[in-house]
Amino acid sequence: MSRVNPGGYREAAAATLRDEPDVRDSVGSATRTFDAHRRTAYGAIDVERWRDWARDVKSHALTHLDDYLEQAERALLDRGAQVHWAETAADALGVLDAIVERRGVRSAVKGKSMLSEELEVNAHLERLGVRPVETDLGEYIIQLLGEPPSHIVGPAIHKSLEDCRRLFHDRLGTPLSAEPDELAAAARHALRAEFLAADLGISGGNFLAADTGTLALIENEGNIRLSTSLPPVHVAFVGIEKVVPRFTDLAGLLQLTARAATGQPIGNFVSLIQGPRRSDEVDGPEEFHVVLVDNGRTTLFADDIAWEALRCVRCGACLNICPVYRQTGGHAYGWTYSGPIGSIISPGLLGLEEAMPLPNASSLCGACTDVCPVRIPIHELLHHWREEAVAEGLAPRGEAFGSRLYAAMATRPGAFRAGGGLLRHTPWPWIGRSLPVLGGWLQERAAPKPSRKSFLKLWDEGIE
Repeated sequence: MSRVNPGGYREAAAATLRDEPDVRDSVGSATRTFDAHRRTAYGAIDVERWRDWARDVKSHALTHLDDYLEQAERALLDRGAQVHWAETAADALGVLDAIVERRGVRSAVKGKSMLSEELEVNAHLERLGVRPVETDLGEYIIQLLGEPPSHIVGPAIHKSLEDCRRLFHDRLGTPLSAEPDELAAAARHALRAEFLAADLGISGGNFLAADTGTLALIENEGNIRLSTSLPPVHVAFVGIEKVVPRFTDLAGLLQLTARAATGQPIGNFVSLIQGPRRSDEVDGPEEFHVVLVDNGRTTLFADDIAWEALRCVRCGACLNICPVYRQTGGHAYGWTYSGPIGSIISPGLLGLEEAMPLPNASSLCGACTDVCPVRIPIHELLHHWREEAVAEGLAPRGEAFGSRLYAAMATRPGAFRAGGGLLRHTPWPWIGRSLPVLGGWLQERAAPKPSRKSFLKLWDEGIE
């Protein structure tokens, strides 16, 4: 399921539109539903005030990151947790190596975690001889298909009900006419034995409160709670940017994240985990490991402009409203994080050269910024990475040539008038589709009809 190929975005997007026409329908329908629910949920609160508060909390935590991470470590250790610091993906996976060997792990159940996708945890476990099982229904579906997630919140958003019916019929023996509740029941039955037999439970972390060392997890299915409480060992991979100062901050952040993601006042299940099972407790793991993962985050933080992307709470609201993402879903973006947020995080985590041309996969309409619950100026950061690409010589050659040509024409009045006259007599439907940039634009739009007279001519004649 691994893939790191953001540079192939244009080709992958074109292939999806050409070869998988149902993806646009499935993704468009689901994201519009998500976004409609978000609008309703935002409308029920003083959302602008909430967003200001969330932005300030996250920004404060990021600008005091070292202090809060050390505070969180102390609190976790005091409660019996084991804390590991992972500068790279290899360091994070090394923690798994040691646990698997020491505990003789043979099977693992996983809650939904974008960071575990980023680290390619499943593939690593399989190399160790461990069978990982995704327990979120959407993640379970794409694991059966051998695909990566297509959306931060809805991993199987690109699949239709008919796709799922055929898959479950082939793999779980359900009728081809099964209703969604029947499909969910079949998955629940198959997963129940996995929960009971697993040697290891793996999760991510939505937030980590520094003052109490509390790991907060949001879900709607209860699978994360089972994954973190039934197996004897629980490993939580947590990005260092997920720390927040106070336990009381969780109340607002958990609600705002759920409203932005799915339009719910709060997730159906919220787990607050502070350590392993105590002697007087019936449920919970014998060991609780928290792996604090950098993996490029401090490099992104060092960028004076792009660091704001680290406020992201992984709600997916920017994907749901993005007119570009709605066309292809997430796979075309070539890495774990897709849509507008992926286009500003990937250059920082992977490097701009590796992540191009994702910052250009946007209309810069600003809708993503309008819906972000923590006020990340996404469209401004997209522009920032585009400027960096030009400065580093990574911009498309056709775009750079076109800009130089226009600048040369615009500073020469005679050439500008002659060029304008030529363009007014150009057969756009035929020639426009063969030009860089304009060719792609005209694939989805009718060619403009040029004016019979130039603006300067109209000006000289007097515009009424």
